[in-house]
Amino acid sequence: MARAMFEYTKTVLNKVSFDATLFCKEVKKAAERLLPHELEELRIFIQSLINQNPELNQCLIYLKA
Repeated sequence: MARAMFEYTKTVLNKVSFDATLFCKEVKKAAERLLPHELEELRIFIQSLINQNPELNQCLIYLKA
C-alpha cells in the first residue's frame, strides 16, 4: 500500500510542477505521509524535476527534516 502512495505522490508532483506554490504544498504532504526510505527516493525524483524547473528548488526544505 505504501508503495502505491509513493507512486501517486510522484504523479501528483509531476502534474503540479508548473506552480512552485502547489508543488511545495504537495511536497509537504508527502513528507508527512511517506516512509523514510521513500523520502530519499522522492528527493532524487524532485532533483530531476528541479533540473527542468529551477524555481521548485525552494521546496526541498520540506524534505530536510
